[in-house]
Order: sequence, then structure tokens, then C-alpha cells
Amino acid sequence: MAGWTLAVLLPLGFLAVFFVWPVVALVATGFVSDGAGSRGGALGLDLSGIPEVFGAARTWEVIGRTLAQAALATVLSTVLGVPAAYVLYRLDFRGRSLLRGLMTVPFVLPTVVVGVAFSALFGPGGPLAWTGIDRTLAIVVLALAFPNVAVVARVVGGFWARLDPSSALAARVLGAGRVRAWCTVTLPALGPALASAAALVFLFCSTAFGIVLILGGRAQGNVETEIYRLTVQFLDLRSAAVLSLAQFALVGAVLFVSGRLRLAGERAVELREEARHEARPGRADAGVIVVFAATLVLLHALPILVLLARSLRSASGSWTLEHYAALVAPPEDLPLDAPVLGAIWLSLRLACAAALIAMTLGTLLALVLSRRPASRGLRRAMGAFDALVMLPLGVSAVTLGFGLLITMHRPFGIGFDLRTSIVLIPIAQALVALPLVVRVLLPVLRGIDQRLRFAAASLGADPFAVLRTIDLPMLGRSAGLALGFAFATSLGEFGATSFLVRPGEQTLPVAVAELIGHQAPGAYGAGLAGAVVLGVLTAGIMLLSERFRTDHRGDF
Repeated sequence: MAGWTLAVLLPLGFLAVFFVWPVVALVATGFVSDGAGSRGGALGLDLSGIPEVFGAARTWEVIGRTLAQAALATVLSTVLGVPAAYVLYRLDFRGRSLLRGLMTVPFVLPTVVVGVAFSALFGPGGPLAWTGIDRTLAIVVLALAFPNVAVVARVVGGFWARLDPSSALAARVLGAGRVRAWCTVTLPALGPALASAAALVFLFCSTAFGIVLILGGRAQGNVETEIYRLTVQFLDLRSAAVLSLAQFALVGAVLFVSGRLRLAGERAVELREEARHEARPGRADAGVIVVFAATLVLLHALPILVLLARSLRSASGSWTLEHYAALVAPPEDLPLDAPVLGAIWLSLRLACAAALIAMTLGTLLALVLSRRPASRGLRRAMGAFDALVMLPLGVSAVTLGFGLLITMHRPFGIGFDLRTSIVLIPIAQALVALPLVVRVLLPVLRGIDQRLRFAAASLGADPFAVLRTIDLPMLGRSAGLALGFAFATSLGEFGATSFLVRPGEQTLPVAVAELIGHQAPGAYGAGLAGAVVLGVLTAGIMLLSERFRTDHRGDF
């Protein structure tokens, strides 16, 4: 009992100190009346910002754009992700495992890299600049769909692979065509997985920061970038706090729906865990394969290839390595405090620390959340705990980063200002990676037959022996993937990290963002080169983690 108590209290304490407290402190700061806390004064609650913010036309414009971007990107991701799920999880062909690994890469690519890649493709000087969609809603939606097609493919594909096809086959025997059988039998059966995937994609898109900041600017800003603008440019904490509360409400609603749909999907999968029916590709699959191939080439490969090509081109159009040389020996006019090699090394060290924190806490959380208590009250508490773990995915990175700066000045009376060190950076990165680790590990543990645990206990095994002999060996199957997600996500984290870096110690994503936005000659090219380096690092990490993976039950 003491062990389970510690497994709950350790992650809960971490979340309370480094997530709940900073976020609540920043929001509360925005609702404290002017002059409160001064000499002779008293703290006062000032809610006048709520009608003021929601009475402004720009607030509703930003909220409307956020919902429009998220909704359109969710529809596009779902439409393109279902064919990908069919090809990767229902068809059997050589190279399928490699393609599955490649489909993971877009999801973990840093948002800075994605934004820079689409800017290189559609922006000034890009091969598709003639389309005129740069700085429009269209380019933001395309870039948001870039990582989220992989989310739909993995969530729906993992479900589809274990779906018994006998009902669809029976419909075909009774005279239904292939399309009709899919629409009337298979599609309704995929409903829980589709709804769960769509809820996750909507969550990721409605809280996007780096992609919208780079590609949309102020004209296409969403709630996340508006909070950043109000906080950094205007120090308007009151308005930022009101928008943060609106974002919390949206995130809470999406997490509630996602959690309910995910549980429904997991229960359905559990009933058909061994039902795997894969077929060789045939002529009837040609249309789906073409859609998948077009998605892979046009949406995923083309922006990255253009990014790579433009990083190797000089202003005169000749092939060169001068942009990469600038990363090693930056000219004085570039906004770099030191060679980018130092930023790479710092980013790798911080990502290692963050991944270690996320894996330790994520494993404890997955073990706790996988239990099925008999008490209804405990089940509700477990659901609330699960929602708390997912919240860092939906909370503004600006809110988190700025909140840490406010609260970590000698916290709890310790004689050390945490803001003067880099220790807060891996903590913030671990908070972002933690929900992904839990989502990868939890389905594996929930898929363990309870009878195995009961049998081990009846043979005299204590709870720790059951964990050691049953849970942990099963968990090891997806531990490599979870570690890859934690490391790659931490390596590319940009939002909170941009607040917490110190002068002279830039991380690679922060360095790339500063280069891209700088007007000095050669800065944009060096930023393209830095984005390529960052993309190669994260892609290599994910492909390596997929190589050591043995099953696909831990798909988000």
C-alpha cells in the first residue's frame, strides 16, 4: 500500500509544484486589482477584465480563428489519416514497418521545423509562392495537418488492426459493394477510434503555438499566440489571464470527450485483441494507396525536401554549405550568442534530463491509472487524475513558462533562485512530454488480462512481485517508443523554453526561431540550416525508438 501511495504522491507533487502552482499563480496575477498588496493595502479580486476582454471584437476574432483552424485541420487530418491507417495497419507488404516509423516523424518534429519548412515552401522565394497562401488560413491548416495525420493513422490504425472483419465480409456476401460495406459496417465500428483521434487532433490544433506564430503572424493568430502577444509585448496579464481561462474551459471539454471516447475504444479493442486480418494489396486498394502516397509525398515529404534544398542554396542560387558553416562560426551580425554546436549539445543534455523525468513519472502514472478499482468513487478519482495528467498538453506554453518565472524565485523558502539556472527548462519540457509517455504506456497495461495478476497473487506473489513479473515485462514492449517520444518532444519544445533560456545558453529551437525572424543578411539561411539539423536529430531519435518496438498497442 505504501508503494502505491508513493506512486501517486510523487507525480502528483511534481504536477502540483511545477504545473498547477505556476499556472494558477499567473492567472491569479491577472485578477488581482491594481495596487493590491501595496503598503497599507489589501489584496483584492478584480473581475472587470472578463467583460472588458470578452467585449472586445478582437477577442472573438481570435477565438473564432482558433476554432476554425482547429476544426478545418481536424477534418483534413481525419480525411487523410484514415487511408493511411488502412494501408499501414490492414495491408501486408514489404517495408510497412519502415513506413510506420516514418509516419511517426511528422508528429514529433518540432513546431519550429514544421513552420520553417512550410514557410520555405510557400513563402517568399519558395517554389509554391505563386499560390499566394502564405500568411493565410490555408497554410496554417496545412501545417497543422502535417503532424496530426500521423495521430489519426496511429489511433485509428491500431484499433482497425484488431477489428474483426467478419461483419463486413458478411455484408459483401449478402450483395453489398465494397464501398457500401465499408460505409455501413466498418465505418460505424471505427466510430470510437475516429472520434477519439479527432478529439486529440482538435486539442493539439487549438493549442498550437510555434506553427501559428511562424506562419500566421498577428493576422492569423490563435488564442495561444494572443496570450503570448499580450504577455510579452504588452505585459497585459489581466487580458492574458482571461484568455487562459477560456482556453482552460475549451481544453477541459475536449479532454473530457477524448477520455470518454478513448475508454470506449479501449473496451471495444479488448474484446477483439487477437483479431488481426491483414491482406496483400490488390487492385481494389489502388485508390486508397494513391491517396496515402499523395499525402506522404505532397504533405509530408515536399516541405521537408524544400527546406533541405533551400538550406543548401545561396542568395545567388548556387549550391553552398555557407548556411551550415554559419552555424559553426556565426558572423557577428547574426543573433547567436555562441556557435550552434553549443546549442545542440545543451539541447541534447536538457532533453536527456527531461526524458528521464517524464519516463520515471510516466511509468508510475501508467501503473496507477491502469488499475481498475472496485469503488465507484475511486474510479471517478482515477478519471480526474488522468485528466490532470493530460492538462499540460492543452495549457498555453506561454502560461506555463511565464508562470514558472513568477513562482520559482526561491520557492518554499529555499536559498536558491531557480530562475537563474537551467533546471526549469527540463522540468517544463518533461511536463509537455509526460502526457505522451502516459498515453503510450497506459493502453499496454490496460490490455493485460486481469486473470494473470490474480493467478500470480493466488500463488503467493506479493504486489511488487506481480509488477516485476507481469506488468513491467509487458511495459517494456512500448518503453522504447515512450522514451523516443519523451526525448524528441523535449528536444523540440519551444514555447515554454523560449521564456526560460538564459543569455548565452540558447537551445536549438530558440536559436532557429531567432534566426528565422532576424533581418540580418544570411540569418534566414542559417535558420533553415538549423531547422534541418533539428529535424534530423528528432527524426533519427524516433526511427531508432520504432526499430526496437515490438507491438503497436501504445499508440497515443
